[in-house]
Amino acid sequence: MHTGTPLVEIVVTEELDAASEPRVRALLEDALTMHPEQLVLDLSACPFIDATAIGMLLDVHRQVWTSGGRLTLRAPSPRVRRTLQIAHVNHVLRMVPEDDGHDMMTETRAAS
Repeated sequence: MHTGTPLVEIVVTEELDAASEPRVRALLEDALTMHPEQLVLDLSACPFIDATAIGMLLDVHRQVWTSGGRLTLRAPSPRVRRTLQIAHVNHVLRMVPEDDGHDMMTETRAAS
């Protein structure tokens, strides 16, 4: 049984790259201390992602998964989605369109 916070959402409004990675990682690590069932990263306003940020997302995914939660990337732009596909992480990192975000907790509870 998961005893953490049901849902933590973070909205990214800048590029996810080597320059922003330390700041975003610190924010995500703070979110992880709440042991969320769902950690949602809203990427609808994120114009770009690089390899450093992809590595960070994979690290966070592993940490969330290990604690029984799930990382979801909401509404990545076509450019960000394509970058994640080229990096072959689209099968590891869960991505949903913006309009699917409201069903995430129902899906998690149904799977429990």
